[in-house]
Amino acid sequence: MSRIATTLLIFTFFLVACGGNDNDASQLPVAAAVPKATEVSNESETGQALPTQQPALSQNSHTYPAPIETGDPTRNDETATAPEPTLLPTAYPGSSESVGAVPISGYRVVNTYPHDRGAWTQGLTVVDGKFLLEGTGWWGYSSLRRVNLATGEIIQFQGLPETYFGEGITIFEDKIIQLTWQSGIGFVYDSESFEFLESFSYSHEGWGITHDGEKLIVSDGTDTLHFWDPVTMAEIGRIQVTDASGPVFQLNELEYVEGEILANVWQTDLIARISPETGQVIGWINLSGLLVEEERDGTERVLNGIAYDQETGRLFVTGKLWPLLFEIELVP
Repeated sequence: MSRIATTLLIFTFFLVACGGNDNDASQLPVAAAVPKATEVSNESETGQALPTQQPALSQNSHTYPAPIETGDPTRNDETATAPEPTLLPTAYPGSSESVGAVPISGYRVVNTYPHDRGAWTQGLTVVDGKFLLEGTGWWGYSSLRRVNLATGEIIQFQGLPETYFGEGITIFEDKIIQLTWQSGIGFVYDSESFEFLESFSYSHEGWGITHDGEKLIVSDGTDTLHFWDPVTMAEIGRIQVTDASGPVFQLNELEYVEGEILANVWQTDLIARISPETGQVIGWINLSGLLVEEERDGTERVLNGIAYDQETGRLFVTGKLWPLLFEIELVP
């Protein structure tokens, strides 16, 4: 075959491959089928760890609003990295100041379940004792998903546009509320269909979210918890979280459990038990050793994700890029 004929054949194949369907991808169904997992790079250009296995993002028919302009050049930039950790208080379980100041709980593993090791877990909640709703993050990989608790199978999936770094989620009545990290925008979905209902704005970073049945409780990565009206999303109060040594920073994923706020402290194996009235840490849960070090081969593969089944009292925890979800029982 001549060089000209070869070139024409390649060019013809390229035209066929690229122009096969004139339909607009944005009009495709949201989740006609659960996407299969695909391997992606384990490191970004900036050296940050990336999800190692993640479902390919499904095209969605939702019209998401543009991120809010804040004047910060790093916001909404796909090359932006995870936030730098700030200094934590010194008085944590094991330090001389904290031991004996408040109760410290350990754990017993009751069950383990498969978990997508490509899920950058940001929010977690139990539905009907059989399913998990999970919000995941990272630029280009953020999602909302429904997962079979027992098998880890993703049975419903909604990808976010690449301009959003997904954060915590919660279910309030018949709606799912999802935060984003630095975009200043949150999303509301129908809890059954994942139908996009509306968006709302807020003036601080979004990290974790839960509720006490009357108001939403939101973390922003600092020592502050915000209380929001669940209808208007307006802030109606806030508390500063403190322990024996002072403010407790890096509050991340939240879960409201039997009158207490449980909060992951980012980049630690600790969960703070917080009084919603005073902000005082009334106890610590130390989950050191829960996942073997061989599976935690990166600084970002940290504990994050708390889900509580109110019907049965079961407590579940996992972490970013963890291959397992743990059902645990607290012990002294």
